[in-house]
Formats: sequence, C-alpha cells, structure tokens
Amino acid sequence: MTLIRPTAGVADASGPARRGGAGRAVAVLVLVVLASLIPLFGPSAALHGTGEAAAPGTGGVALLRTVLFAALCVPLGELFVGRLARALPGAHPLPPLPRSWAPYAAAVGFVAALGLASVVATGNLVPHSLSEIDLGGLYASREGQLALLEVNAFLVAGLCARSDRPAVQVWPLAAVIVAEALRAHPTTEHSPLIGSWLTLVHLTCAALWTGGLLYVLRTLRRWRPAEPGGALLGLYARVAAVLFAAITVTGVWSSLRRMPPGTVLDQVTDTAYGRTLLAKVLLVAAVAALALWARFRLRRASDPLAACVPARAEVVALGLVVVVSGLLTALPLPIRW
Repeated sequence: MTLIRPTAGVADASGPARRGGAGRAVAVLVLVVLASLIPLFGPSAALHGTGEAAAPGTGGVALLRTVLFAALCVPLGELFVGRLARALPGAHPLPPLPRSWAPYAAAVGFVAALGLASVVATGNLVPHSLSEIDLGGLYASREGQLALLEVNAFLVAGLCARSDRPAVQVWPLAAVIVAEALRAHPTTEHSPLIGSWLTLVHLTCAALWTGGLLYVLRTLRRWRPAEPGGALLGLYARVAAVLFAAITVTGVWSSLRRMPPGTVLDQVTDTAYGRTLLAKVLLVAAVAALALWARFRLRRASDPLAACVPARAEVVALGLVVVVSGLLTALPLPIRW
C-alpha cells in the first residue's frame, strides 16, 4: 500500500496539470481563430462607406502578411531574449531556456511568403489554379524579386534554426525585414528610401518587442521560482521602453508622410487606411498602459514576477497589433502626391 499511495498522489497531481495545459491550448487556439477573422473580414468593414475599392483577395493577403509578421516576431524575440539572459549580472550558470519555436515559425513564414509570392506572380490577383501562376515573371519585377527574397530567406532561416549555430538565422530574418521595408515603399513614391528606413526601424523594433515579451513569459514560466526571472523581466522592460520610443517616433513619422497633418482628421474617419490606423493607435495605447502597469508592479510588488499578469495581457494586445498591422498593409493607401 505504501508503494501505491505515492503513485496515486502523482497521478492526482498530474491530472490538474494536464487539464490546465489543455485549457491553455484551447484558449490559445480560440484566440488565434478569432484573430484570423480580423484580416479576413476587416477590409470590408474598414472600406464600408469610404468609396474606396480594395484589390481582389485583400482579406487573404492581409492574413498571409499577418502570419509573415508573426513568423518574424517569434525567432527574433528568442534571439533577443537569449542575448538579454546572457547579459544578466551574476546569473551564471543560467537555468535552461525554453525550447525554441524558431523552426516552426520559419516553416509558417515560408508558407506565408510563398502564398504572397503566388499572388504577385498572378499580377497581384488571387490565383485559382497553378496554371495562372507565372513564376518566371517574378524575376522581371521589383516586387516579384522581393517576394522571392522573402521565400528564400525563411527557408534559410529554418535551416539555420536547425543547425548548431541558430544565432546566424538573424541574417535571413533581417533580409525579410529589408524586403518588407522596400516592398512597402515602391520607387514611384516620394522619397522612398526615407519611407523604407522608417519601416525598417519600425518593423524591427516591433518584432523584438512582441517576440521578446512572448519568450520572456515562456522563460519565466520555466525558470520559476528561479531568481534570475525577475532580473530578466526587469532588463527586458528597460530595453522595451527604448523600443517603444522608436516605434512611436517612426510610426508617427510614417503616418504623417502618408497623411499630411492638415488631412489627418478627415482621413482617419473617411479612409479605410485611416480607420485601421486609428484602431492600431488605440491598441498600442492599451499596450503602453499594460506595460506601465507591469513596470509598476515590477518595482513595487514584493514578488517581481507579479508583473507577469499584466505582461500576459500585454502580449495578447501586441498580437492584435500585429494582426491589425497585417490588415493595414493590404488596404489602399491614402497617398496623394
């Protein structure tokens, strides 16, 4: 009987753990499904009453670009937090970091980039059959070459993530960011290089902030109750403040380039781009409030890990920002040069 009781106790303890893990998995799945509805049905809602016309398949393109952005955030966040963990003072040897999701993110990003490349290969129309896709035509246009660069970059990033030196995946991931920055600002735009630099900084900082917070929370869950957890969260919070400042400056500057100050109020309500941008600004404001709450609890609470509660809400809100950003890239631009 004495041998049976410990076994029964272990079984009883593991039962709630399994149920808790299954519950979290279901909750994450529900959130992902709900988030996917925003890019799919968001264009029609944003365009309603504006008189603007969206390109065919805007919802699908917005969803693919959302997935591509999310696939960038995950590995960049892991590399970022891994570097922060190694910089912790007096924290050596560190507890092991959580298992990397970078290979899965690279595979998802590869599929999304391939889908976007197929759209470019059909003249920015949604292909209905393989015969409509002109792969050779991708080499003949700047947009097609950038789409191919993203496909190949995610493929290389996945191979690097599986190698003995996963840190080198930062280079193909950087290539994806550069390609996105150049794609968002075609040569026909006024001062396209300025716009590309703004997008480059904005997208890089946003990916580090979002993916970094996700990996920090995963790390704290694995390390608890290890002491370095609070120090890692505090170090991330300090760097995140700088990232937020860079995101704010580049976001405002980019918006004013596309919507001159005298037209902002009208375009925020009368254009799909302006409406979606307003929704993004409100979400970012909510994220900033949650970040301040987490920082306050990190400083004042007896247990620094109490800041994980608002931080979890923050990472969900950041996920919504990524979704809305994907939708924003697929809507017609209100540029009038």
